[in-house]
Amino acid sequence: MIDEQIQHYAEAHTSAESGLLTEILRKTYAERDDQSMLSGFYQGRLLAMISKMLAPRRILEIGTYMGYSALCLAEGLTADGRLITLDVEPETDALAREFWSRSPLGGRIESRLGDAREIIPALDETFDLVFIDADKPNYANYFDLVFPKLRTGGVILADNVLWSGKVLDPEANDDEKTRALDAFNKKVQADPRVVNLLLAVRDGLMVVRKETD
Repeated sequence: MIDEQIQHYAEAHTSAESGLLTEILRKTYAERDDQSMLSGFYQGRLLAMISKMLAPRRILEIGTYMGYSALCLAEGLTADGRLITLDVEPETDALAREFWSRSPLGGRIESRLGDAREIIPALDETFDLVFIDADKPNYANYFDLVFPKLRTGGVILADNVLWSGKVLDPEANDDEKTRALDAFNKKVQADPRVVNLLLAVRDGLMVVRKETD
């Protein structure tokens, strides 16, 4: 959705990622058909920047995939901070764990396999930052589940909310994921407890700050 030359220029004037992150990116693009699920360099640097600005003590990630975004988000953790990431795919979870084991941040990342809708209510944590990047039809459910566990002033990030522009015309693009993401965007926009900004970065990133319970 962004001019390719502008995107390349922006990336060329963005601080480099770690060598390990580059390795994850290259492996994913070389070996996997579901590579579009990876956050990628530019968005990864944005996630790291947001995390560093917030300096969170507790981060929750819904959707682990190859562990790339978890490492980006973990860059901003406090010295005693921890990131919990949830997913349902054992294969990619094992790959993510292998990569994390080679990072100084790996000891701060905890992976849990299972249905996030069941895991989240049992988490006895107050989160400073939440990243939602999982099955699109459940975005609204994840939002509702994490909101009571998010501190006032905490931030929720939700990926893919523009869905390749399909949300501009949900009726013409009549599929479950498009309808769910459009409904999620409208839900956030109408929520008086938050302030939000939909960033036209990559496939759309919704930034939500909790103002009140």
